[in-house]
Amino acid sequence: MSVLDAFSLKGKKAFVTGGAKGIGRSAAIAFAEAGADVAIVDTDLDSAKDTVRELDRMSVRSLAVRADVTDPADVDRMMAEILGAFGTVDIAFNNAGICINEKAEEMSFKSWKKVIDVNLTGVFLTARAAGRVMIAKRSGSIINTASMSGHIVNVPQPQCAYNASKAGVIMLTKSLAVEWAPYGVRVNSISPGYIGTKMTLSATQWIPTWESLTPVKRMGLPEELVAALVYLAGSGAGFTTGSDIVIDGAFTCV
Repeated sequence: MSVLDAFSLKGKKAFVTGGAKGIGRSAAIAFAEAGADVAIVDTDLDSAKDTVRELDRMSVRSLAVRADVTDPADVDRMMAEILGAFGTVDIAFNNAGICINEKAEEMSFKSWKKVIDVNLTGVFLTARAAGRVMIAKRSGSIINTASMSGHIVNVPQPQCAYNASKAGVIMLTKSLAVEWAPYGVRVNSISPGYIGTKMTLSATQWIPTWESLTPVKRMGLPEELVAALVYLAGSGAGFTTGSDIVIDGAFTCV
């Protein structure tokens, strides 16, 4: 297998949750550039359609799907819509996520549940939906967005629910990888550090601290994650499953 073949996604069918903006959008573009047809799944259908218009300039098929990843019935409908358009799913990037910064002692149950529902339950539901398709055909790659916050406790912002949810994603990834290995389904995760997306860039009061604590002294770019995602999605990662790739500017090293 050549290096180019290892990273080729030509003919593959993918979906990206949270694909309208930020990391998800960059991933969708990268998958399409590597040759995959891509479904953009998001609660913001208008922004998802904007991303689809960008993909339409490439020689791939794409569609926008509105879905609530916390709702099992809506995830099933999402999968049916994707299968109706593409016929199958080879790559699932379960990326949708939120963060609520509230002190633990003041955090409402509603806020806690919202973060866990989107970041952990949502990943389980979309991974399960993809897994059912992939198990039946005995092949596929599932990639989940975890976080360095699943490995360390961030400061100075309070975010216990986010940290717990991302630690859960890492262990969920490992559990699914072991369960589904006999079926040829690989399951991996990426753990980004501070990446310059709309969510993180809005926290202007914390950015100087984040950058000072990161050994490379800056935030990452969404585009700096996509090579790892294309690798995990492609045939070159055939022996890679149950792994969590930390991409954090060495933040978790110190």
